[in-house]
Amino acid sequence: MQTNPVSPPYSSLVAVGDSFTEGMSDLLPDGSYRGWADVLASRMAARTPGFRYANLAVRGKLIGQIVDEQVDVAAAMNADVITLVGGLNDTLRPKCDMGRVKGLLTEAVERLAPSCKQLVLMRSPGRQGPVLERFRPRMEELFSCVDELAARHGAVVADLYGAPSLADPRLWDVDRLHLTAQGHRRVAEAVWQALGYEPEDTEWRVPMPATPPPGWVTRRVADARFARRHLLPWIGRRLTGRSSGDGRPAKRPELLPYEGRA
Repeated sequence: MQTNPVSPPYSSLVAVGDSFTEGMSDLLPDGSYRGWADVLASRMAARTPGFRYANLAVRGKLIGQIVDEQVDVAAAMNADVITLVGGLNDTLRPKCDMGRVKGLLTEAVERLAPSCKQLVLMRSPGRQGPVLERFRPRMEELFSCVDELAARHGAVVADLYGAPSLADPRLWDVDRLHLTAQGHRRVAEAVWQALGYEPEDTEWRVPMPATPPPGWVTRRVADARFARRHLLPWIGRRLTGRSSGDGRPAKRPELLPYEGRA
């Protein structure tokens, strides 16, 4: 007689981080964002009556702001699972003190790990391209710190950086910094499996079938649109010390029952 696999005993989830965890650019018809954390919460809720979920993430946040504004709030919720993704925004700044970034990430992990049954960290996905290539050494230094902290504090790591599928430009939005809905679903699957659930997509790492690359004119039009809509405003915020998340509240600030859709 075959028995069904037992799901991990997780009844609550708190997500901590920046725009990646908020869910940009997985846009819903009502103008809100879904994202991988919502997809993950929906799956967990479908298997656990009374499941609760909070998402404290706010776009544009640096690791220092995540520590100051989100970590203690998340720790006080005593959720079964906490996900922490942060520091990547720092690595993309022209001036970045990696020692400080790693120190703050360490502080966050040390405060969150004792407050939950399972802490989830992440090696965020990276795209090929001239802009990110400049910052890649910093990103990899951050991810090495993530691995060390996970080993020290019993956290699990969802390795998105090493997934060939997430290097595909078709899984990224036109801003070239955030994943599409399909990309977010793959991230949710990665965290789902890292938590010990039975895989729903065993091939989330596998690249999509190849298609003919866009022509020169199409690429140049896309480059111009990207620069006008995303790159120039991003540079403007950096020069003026502003953030896209200034004054924006947390996505889901309270740990409440969740019956969202995946």
